[in-house]
Amino acid sequence: MCAGPEPPPSPATRTVATAGPQQTEALGAELAGGLRPGDVVLISGELGSGKTTLVRGAARALGVTDPVTSPTFSIGHRYRGDRVTVSHLDLYRLAGLHDEDPALLADYLGDGRIAFVEWPEAGRSQLPGVRVRVTLAHAGGDRRKVTLSGEEAAG
Repeated sequence: MCAGPEPPPSPATRTVATAGPQQTEALGAELAGGLRPGDVVLISGELGSGKTTLVRGAARALGVTDPVTSPTFSIGHRYRGDRVTVSHLDLYRLAGLHDEDPALLADYLGDGRIAFVEWPEAGRSQLPGVRVRVTLAHAGGDRRKVTLSGEEAAG
């Protein structure tokens, strides 16, 4: 009996527990070390689960010195890093991108940029170059359970 071709390997997945914002930032910095221009990181989690904290750590590791804040009311921020522009998007307010201007995300994605997208569900099909998916969950107090999947998850 022929078993057929082997399925492709599933992306690496790992789960990390953090005990406070400093550890969540440190995990973001570790993640940033494996990223390259053009990469997109999708970040999901409940409100207050540490999405922006993770992005802040990654941005610092990429050379951003400006304050990193949530772009909830402006869709996105761009920060100048050492070797790339760091884009930080928040699609929370959007039900989808089908009714939006197709160029809405153009300045945030692509060559010379690494993009971190919070609440990515609204734009999942329009986000090329997805390298890692991150999910943060409350684990009591300042503790978080962070699941990373994708090429850079193995860390």
